[in-house]
Amino acid sequence: MSDTPFGFGLPPEEPEDGDEGKKKDQQSGGGQGPANPFGFGGIPGLPGAGGPGGAGGDNPFAAMFGSMNPNDLGAAFQQLGQMLSYEGGPVNWDMAKDIARQTVSQGTQDGVKDASVGPADRTAVQEAVRLADLWLDDATSLPSGAGTAVAWSRAEWVEATLPAWKELVDPVAERVGMAMGDVLPEEMQAMAGPLIGMMRSMGGAMFGSQIGQALGVLAGEVVGSTDVGLPLAPAGKAALLPLNIEAFGKDLGVPQEEVRLYLALREAAHQRLFAHVPWLRSHLFGAVDGYARGIKVDTTKLEDVVGQFDPQNPEQIQEALQQGMFQPEDTPEQKAALARLETALALVEGWVDAVVHAAAKPRLSSADALRETLRRRRATGGPAEQTFATLIGLELRPRRLRDASRLWASLTDARGVDGRDGLWAHPDMLPTASDLDDPDGFVHRDEQLDFSELDKMLGEAAGGGDKPKLTKDDDTGEDDDTK
Repeated sequence: MSDTPFGFGLPPEEPEDGDEGKKKDQQSGGGQGPANPFGFGGIPGLPGAGGPGGAGGDNPFAAMFGSMNPNDLGAAFQQLGQMLSYEGGPVNWDMAKDIARQTVSQGTQDGVKDASVGPADRTAVQEAVRLADLWLDDATSLPSGAGTAVAWSRAEWVEATLPAWKELVDPVAERVGMAMGDVLPEEMQAMAGPLIGMMRSMGGAMFGSQIGQALGVLAGEVVGSTDVGLPLAPAGKAALLPLNIEAFGKDLGVPQEEVRLYLALREAAHQRLFAHVPWLRSHLFGAVDGYARGIKVDTTKLEDVVGQFDPQNPEQIQEALQQGMFQPEDTPEQKAALARLETALALVEGWVDAVVHAAAKPRLSSADALRETLRRRRATGGPAEQTFATLIGLELRPRRLRDASRLWASLTDARGVDGRDGLWAHPDMLPTASDLDDPDGFVHRDEQLDFSELDKMLGEAAGGGDKPKLTKDDDTGEDDDTK
């Protein structure tokens, strides 16, 4: 580590001949450091950068901002002020929301701008979700989980999903906040309290800026509230984005109504699962948190990012973060945490894939084509998902979606819809990663499940109603739904 941590240059020593020495130093470019005490030097066209420019020899802020036009100057001061004055949690979420909305307002790369959702699109979404729920009644025993169906603009998606992203990202960002202080030598930490506070404020702003941009880009890609496999919207609210659905179906050669309905089936299926499996949300977010705790921060890269910060180029922070500064710990615990998360995401997405296909196949001629398109899209992820993977060291992709989908389909054939959906009664009943390697073995392994216990839980969940039993017949070994 250098003697000037984070690249903050030391102020020049006082010349022995007083004010006269100062003047000579300024004229000759001498001295031991730049006029700017924070080390933000090298700005073209400014004194100290080797080129002509306005005043600033005695004024470090003039040296930093003198060549900027008034609009850029105001924006730079505003962003720098946000960075240094922030005193909240590990991420400056106010900044994240502002940048996300700014990114959304700029439109996607193909030039499509965000727009308010009109009455016709709202009605179309509501009708699609209503029809999707009717079709799903035949494909799953879980009842509807969508109390309302809404059509969102991209900006509305940002506003509505921000609380869920906060819960997802904060555990990782907290580790960075601690690392911001750890990059200082131990002997300096005791006397550098204000500096550490400033570093953490900048860390919150760095994350807020990058998260905001990623959310803004992701808002231009998603078609609903459950695209990443996590429940991002408020409970019971099925949401679709008409503008993005139109872009998604543009080159598929499928009628827009069928595209909308198929995506409504996926959204409604997710809603049923998250609404009626009460432990699932905390299970998924807990898996994310467990994985995040095993991530280590590259403090060398973090030090470089902070030390080279240039107020005239805030995008520099985003570019540095995009290169990644996180690596998962190569430990058995971290590998197990990653396996749990990937398996949980695969089981959720595989169940949705299997249930939606069962509902859509008899009714939509384009069901197979749309299924394959969504599978590939979900398996590869878009640019914004890759940004999150770099930013927080985590990919929210179900790597084993196809294996999980085959397992759920086999369970349907072997045990029926009730037997398949009954596995969601408790996380211990779900297939494991090894079961995805051998789905037939899981489906036909009698000792895998205690069906009497499953009967009991299903009965309690149904309030003691006449739920078909899943106990094995002692003589035949077959499921007996008549008991």
